[in-house]
Amino acid sequence: MKILILNGSPRPNGATAAMVEAFAQGARQAGHQVDVIAVCQKKIAGCLACEYCHAKGGGACVQQDDMQQIYPLLDQAEMLVLASPIYYHNISGQLKCAVDRIYALDKPRNLKKIAMILSSGSPDMYEGAKFSYQGDFLDYLKLEDMGVFTSFGQQNKSPEKLEELRAFGASLK
Repeated sequence: MKILILNGSPRPNGATAAMVEAFAQGARQAGHQVDVIAVCQKKIAGCLACEYCHAKGGGACVQQDDMQQIYPLLDQAEMLVLASPIYYHNISGQLKCAVDRIYALDKPRNLKKIAMILSSGSPDMYEGAKFSYQGDFLDYLKLEDMGVFTSFGQQNKSPEKLEELRAFGASLK
C-alpha cells in the first residue's frame, strides 16, 4: 500500500516527528511504501476559494507553490496519515493549509484509508482536530477510519507510545 504522511509539526525532533517515524518504520517493515512530507518545511499557502481547480483547472490548483509536489503523492496514496501537534485545540496552521488545498483534487483517486496522529501537552485537547477529521475525511470523502492516535505529556516519545504506533504501522493490510 502507498501511504502518505503529512507531518504538520514545525519541530523536526519533537513528539509528533517521533510518532511519525515509529509508524513509518512499522509500515515499511510490513512492506508498505511510505512518503513523509514535513509540511512546515514547505511553502504552502492557504486555499483562495477561487474555484479555479473545479471551474477551469480540472483539479489543478491555480497556486504554484510546494503543494504541487504533494498533489501527485496524494493522488497515488491509498492511505493518508495526518500528524500534528495540537495548537489551540486543533492541528497546526501549516497542516491546515495543506488539508484545505486537498479540495482541488476533490477526492484523490486512490485514497481509501485515513489515520491521525496527534500530540499535545495535556489530555482532552483533541476535539477540534477530531471534528475536522470526522467531517472532512470520514463523512465527506468516505474514507475508512484507521484510527486516531493521541499522546500527551509524559506519553510523548515514551517507548510504549512509540511501540503502539510501530505496531499499528506493521499491522496494516
